[in-house]
Amino acid sequence: MTEGVTNPNRPQKTALLLAQRIVRYIDQNNLGPGDTLPPERLMMETYKVGRGTLRESLRFLEFEGALSFKPGPGGGPVIEKPNGVNLATTLTLMLQFDHARYNVVSEARQAFEPLMAQLAAERIKPEALAELEQNVADMETDIADVDAYLYNNQRFHEIIAWASGNSLFGFLIDAMVGGLDISGSAQGIEYPPRRRNAVLAAHRRIYEAIRDGKADQARDAMSGHVAEYVTYAERKYPAALDKMIKW
Repeated sequence: MTEGVTNPNRPQKTALLLAQRIVRYIDQNNLGPGDTLPPERLMMETYKVGRGTLRESLRFLEFEGALSFKPGPGGGPVIEKPNGVNLATTLTLMLQFDHARYNVVSEARQAFEPLMAQLAAERIKPEALAELEQNVADMETDIADVDAYLYNNQRFHEIIAWASGNSLFGFLIDAMVGGLDISGSAQGIEYPPRRRNAVLAAHRRIYEAIRDGKADQARDAMSGHVAEYVTYAERKYPAALDKMIKW
């Protein structure tokens, strides 16, 4: 970066500290998505800062997905819940600047998705289990529709990630689905009927192990499933995994 030029999306120290104070205010007052922050003038008086610093802090929180702005009379900053899309933006940009290729995504999946399935078998709640069961049924019903297959495939992994009870896994999978395309479809990987049915069978095995609370079996089934995907991609579409990640 040129000397003297700062990144407009990276707040200066005062603005960042103020953003952290605003987040503490949200937490201390038990505020959540849909709630509004105090008017600008009141926040300037409360935090003893100028309008420029306050707006920089609010823009930073908006960029991170923690705020949105409601226009018009009675509008202002509205609290939002950051999600995997926000993480995907940052993660994809970091990986591009590190000259990473899509095979890093496959390696990461092989490392942590089996553990996700294991934890899900131990911790899954009834509503998540019902959603997982419905997801497998939907994939079977819509197996001839490639777009529906891709959606159900991604959703299957999201449900298990959040069912693991570890929100970091949930956000990582959301980010990989939203920005890094864990199915590889954006890299040109195709799924003919035979492959789609093989994935459906793997999903059914994983679901049944999770349903029955068989943690080791769920872990091994997920491990085999992800390894099968990598083998398929490496054999049929080697250039896809070697493709550079772009923001």
